Amino acid sequence: MDVSEAKRLKGLERENAELKKMVADQALDIRMLKDVNSRKW
Repeated sequence: MDVSEAKRLKGLERENAELKKMVADQALDIRMLKDVNSRKW
């Protein structure tokens, strides 16, 4: 693996971590909205 491939890999790993965080945040938002929606008002 040369330097450019290593840099590309690091960038992809960083992007992957950011995307995973976004998905986790969205899943939490969905769970909260479902909980609020299921309550009897």
